[in-house]
Amino acid sequence: MKKIILVLTIALLASCSASKKTIIAAKKTLKGEWSLDKISYDRSGVFEVKLYNDASAECLTGGIWKFIPNNNTGKYTVNENQCTSTGARSFRFTIPEPSENGDYSFLFKPIDEKKRSTNNNKGYRMTLKHLDDTTMTWTQTVSLEGKPFVITMNFNKLQ
Repeated sequence: MKKIILVLTIALLASCSASKKTIIAAKKTLKGEWSLDKISYDRSGVFEVKLYNDASAECLTGGIWKFIPNNNTGKYTVNENQCTSTGARSFRFTIPEPSENGDYSFLFKPIDEKKRSTNNNKGYRMTLKHLDDTTMTWTQTVSLEGKPFVITMNFNKLQ
């Protein structure tokens, strides 16, 4: 019985350690500037989507996102050719332990320059579908007409 408990404990610690290492590696890969090059949807049609209670998908497409993993903060700008800019927006982010199905999430919360929440302490959860040295993909599932509606955001690393 003691051997079974020991084996289960070691297996649990090893799995936790592996996911923590993956999160640390993901944050290192995330560091730097990324261009949000494409926002798409899981169904065809014309949709007026306002992301992060801030700007339309058209305004965010072409915007630059900067991630600073050592303090889990960053900034993003809108595409000034598409929309009037009100300056860079600050945010706090984290990548928590994976869900039961193994998917990693990306949690995002708008903050001000003093690192206080600007959205009544509300944040957003996206699924981190893909991350490598040059590309990143997030998905966010929301409800549209009572059905799941998936928004996909594709980034390319600038530096």
